[in-house]
Amino acid sequence: MLVLFTDYGWRDPYVGQMKAVLATHAPGVAVIDLLHAVPDFNPHAGAHLLAALCRDLPVGAVVLAVVDPGVGGPREAVVVEADGRFYVGPDNGLLSVLAGRAQASRAWRIDWRPENCSDSFHGRDLFAPIAGWIAAGDFPEAKLKPVDSLQVRFDTAELSRILYIDHYGNAWSGIRGELAEAGSEIEVKGVRLAWRRVFMEAGKGEAFWHVNSAGLIEIAVNRGSAAEKLDLKVGDLVRLAGSPEGQVH
Repeated sequence: MLVLFTDYGWRDPYVGQMKAVLATHAPGVAVIDLLHAVPDFNPHAGAHLLAALCRDLPVGAVVLAVVDPGVGGPREAVVVEADGRFYVGPDNGLLSVLAGRAQASRAWRIDWRPENCSDSFHGRDLFAPIAGWIAAGDFPEAKLKPVDSLQVRFDTAELSRILYIDHYGNAWSGIRGELAEAGSEIEVKGVRLAWRRVFMEAGKGEAFWHVNSAGLIEIAVNRGSAAEKLDLKVGDLVRLAGSPEGQVH
C-alpha cells in the first residue's frame, strides 16, 4: 500500500504526475490519497497531522509525505521506518513527530539523485521512485545511507494550535484527545467551549469541542462552521481550560 500525504491540492497536476511515477515503479500497488490539503508550506502542522492520521495504517505501508517549502535547498531527503511503516519525504521536521513517538524507528538519508531531477519537484522525481521501490518490495539500500537521527526534529508533545480546517469548518487541533477529560472545557480566541461526545449532543448552531476520528481535539459547530462562527484560522492557539500558557508551543 502506498499512501500520499501532501499540500499539493487537487487543482494542479502535481498529484497526478507523482502517481504516474509510482505506477511505473510499483505497478499494481494500491495508492491511497490520504490528504492533499495539508496547510501550505507548513511542515510543523503537517507533522502532527501525519502522526495522527497514520497511526492505524497497516504494517508495511509506505507513506509518501511531501510538505516541502525548502525543496532545492540544503535540507536532506530521507526514509524513516517507524513501527514497521515506511515514510519517504524531506528532512524538515515533517517526519519527526511520528518517528519520535514510535516505539522503534530508524532513518536513512537518500544519497541518490536521478539523472533528470527537477530542482523544484522532488516529490515526483526523487521521493516517488524511492517510495515506489519500497512498496514493490525492492528496498533501495544502495541509494540510501543510514543516519543516527533526523536533522530537523519537532517537539513530540502536543501542538496546542489549530492545524487543519476541513470543508465543514471543523478545526482540528494538535492536542490528542486522550489528554483532555470529558466534560472539561477548552479555550480558543478567548471563548470557552464545552465538551460534547458527538454532534447530535450539541444544540443546532452550538460551538463545542469533541475528540474526532483521528483522535485529536476538534472544535466544531453542530450543522455549522466553527471556522466562520469563531473566526478560526490555522495557527490559532488552543488551550485546555485551566492549563498554563507555558504548555502552548
